[in-house]
Parts: sequence; structure tokens; C-alpha cells
Amino acid sequence: MSLLERVNRAQQANQHKDRIIEAVPTTHTSSVLDKEFEELREGVQQHLSSFDMGTMIARNPLQARNEINHVCTRVFEERPWIGKTVQERETLTNRYLDSVFGLGPLEELLADGRITEIMVNGTRSLFYEADGVLHESSSCFRDSSEVYALIDRIISPLGRRVDETSPMVNARLEQGHRVNAIIPPLSLDGPILTIRKFREQFFSLEDMAELGSFDGDTLMFLRWAVQNHCNIAVSGGTGSGKTTLLNALSSCISEGERIITIEDSAELRFTTHPHVVRLEARPKNIEGFGEVTIKDLVINALRMRPDRIVVGECRGSEALDMLQAMNTGHDGSLTTLHANSPKEAISRLTTMVRYGVDLPVEVVELQIAEALDLVVQTKRDPNGKRYLSDIVGYYYDPAAKQCTTLDYFQRPLWSEPGIWKQIPTWVDSLPTFSIATLEEVESWKQRVSSAE
Repeated sequence: MSLLERVNRAQQANQHKDRIIEAVPTTHTSSVLDKEFEELREGVQQHLSSFDMGTMIARNPLQARNEINHVCTRVFEERPWIGKTVQERETLTNRYLDSVFGLGPLEELLADGRITEIMVNGTRSLFYEADGVLHESSSCFRDSSEVYALIDRIISPLGRRVDETSPMVNARLEQGHRVNAIIPPLSLDGPILTIRKFREQFFSLEDMAELGSFDGDTLMFLRWAVQNHCNIAVSGGTGSGKTTLLNALSSCISEGERIITIEDSAELRFTTHPHVVRLEARPKNIEGFGEVTIKDLVINALRMRPDRIVVGECRGSEALDMLQAMNTGHDGSLTTLHANSPKEAISRLTTMVRYGVDLPVEVVELQIAEALDLVVQTKRDPNGKRYLSDIVGYYYDPAAKQCTTLDYFQRPLWSEPGIWKQIPTWVDSLPTFSIATLEEVESWKQRVSSAE
């Protein structure tokens, strides 16, 4: 079904009041306005029942918007109990226009800075994550055609499509938000849409420290690690804040260095650094050609004179190229990966490398130990609080022929303070490279030692 057909169908279907389901979250509007919006929608659809609004929207969106605006005014005149003030009428009108021209019930969710994830589960439910906690909205879409129209509205300008032959798609909104859509036959409950929101202004290390993700001493250590060109992997589960921390670490890179970022879907933000080259992978086109993978971009980045390579996430055979880059003069590279612990990250990286190249496990683990200076583990507690739980180093044990961990810092729970187990040897060399003074290093070592 084309976009025009879906929009037209969504405009004319379900005109009876008792079948209309509110499409804007009740957490953001009063129940009175919700009922009034239902009446406004019913009245507008009655007036527009004889118009082919889908065609008008496609041919002349401005004219269609003006026409709907005029019809809303007529409905308010016919039903004076709807929107008793000018402000309420304007709010109701904008909500209806959003449902036709924008992203409908998602517009207010996208505008709410507390919300980081939006999940449309077909016509059954609408969830969102605010402040790290999932909430169910009392709103949902009236029928699948509205969800299909919404998905088309998002991906069509990007030259992408989703249909039975290609039932999954990943895309990015203009604001940078990441979008995933999956439809039947893969989804058994209708079209599913997931939007991961990203703040326009990223969190700095200072912001994260103020939120309690780590303390001031850990902040100083992380900044020193980046400035010392340590190769760092941020490990954690889904939604634990890996990308947020990676972006904060990247902001510590000197302005005199050239940064190459490589991502599957662009999420990193560099608003102040003067020399950043952003690369984004590309999926296959409609004909099944033109795919450019993360691995391809990592290999190409080595020819672009990078001082730092930042890979948004290692999830496949590109892990080997990333490790080789770290071992061949590209110190200070940063990446993230999915793992529940730093020890599990070793097996995850080993699996990813061997997925592309059949190397002995001990050879891969030796590469990992030589490449990564630090693995920083992020976690999210049941209350949605994100925090740094572990900082470890890796070393290769020749006797056991395996890579193992050196525990530097541990914080098992959000409610507990972190404890420094030991200090990396490179901290003592910071004064030599003018990263910190001898007094700063000694003061820091005394503080973290006394806290043990």
C-alpha cells in the first residue's frame, strides 16, 4: 500500500467517536483535552470525508495544512464546548496537524527531553523510557495503517522502504534519533517501531559525575586515560549508557588531533572539536547492492591519516581490524561493545574476530591483551540509574595461554561507593608527558588509596 493510500485511509477510517483511541500520551495532557481532541478529530473527519486528503497532502502540503486549519476552526464554531480558550484550541489544532503531517502521537514524546526511547508495539500499546524507567502510555494508534503511514513518513525521504520483501529497516531522523522498524510477517503483532532518542547536547564527563555515574577521582582518571592515548573499550548491556560515555570520553581528545568516527548509525556528537570526520555504514539498496560495512570503513579510515579512530560499536568481524589498528600505531582509539562484564568482553571480542577470520583462540586473546589498555564497564540498576561499575586492564598469561583481567576499579552497586583495587603503571608517567603535574598525580593516588 502506498503512502498516499495509507494517509487517505487513516483520514477516513474509524470516524465514530467510540472507536477513536487517543493518540497523544495522557502523561502530557489532561483527560479533558483528550476527550475534546477526540471530538475535534471526529468533526474534522466528517468535514473532510468527501476530500481526497492524501492526494492534496502529496501535491500541496501547505494548501492541505491551511484547509485542515480552516476546518478545525469550523468545528470549534459548531461545537463551542471544545477548546474553551484560544490556547486550548491552538493546542488541539496543532495535535491534529501533527497526526497528519508530523509523527502524530510521537511528536510530544520526541519533544520531551526526559524521554530517551519510544516503542510502538503495533496498535496494542505505546511505551516510552523516561529517566531510565519504562512507562506505558494510555495512548496507541487506531489501526495498522496509521503505523505504516508513520514508518513511511520517516523512511521515504531517506530513500528507504519497508515491505514484505524487506520487512526490516534501520534509519535516522533529521535530529539524529535512531529508528528501527519491523513489520509482518517477521512481526506477529503488526508493525513495530522503535526510536532511540539522542540529546542535541551530549553529556560531558562532568555532567555524568554530577548525575552520580562516577565520582570526581574517576572522572580525572578517565580524562587522563584519553589524554594518555590509552585504547579504551566501553562495555555494557543495552541501554546502560555506553554511547553516552563514549561521547563524553571523545570530548577529552585534544583539538590538535584528527578524529575519524565510524558508526552503523550516526549517534556520536562532536560540537566543539574542530577536526572530526564522520563516517556511517550503508546497508544494501533495494536491488541488494551498495552495502558498505563497518569493517570496510575501519579499513578505509586507516588511509585517512587518523590520530584517533572512534568506532561507535564493534559487533562483527571489524573487531579484528580495530584491534590491529590499535596495535599498529593508532593509540587512543575508542569503541563500545555489548558484554555483561569485562571478562565476558574477552570472549565476545574473540567470537567477533573468529567470525571473520579462523584464528586460534590464544592468538586472538593475545591481540586483545596487547591492543586494549582499559575496558570500562557500564551498568544500569533497576531504578534506571546508569553508572560505571568496573575499570579493568587486560594482560596475557603465557602459562595459561589466555587473556585475563587486571581489576583497577569496582563499584558493584549504584548505592555503594567505588573502590580502587590497584593503579595502572602508566599513571606515574603522566607528568613526563605534561598531562598532569607530579603533585596532581600524587594527590590523586593518596585519595583513591585512602578510600580503599
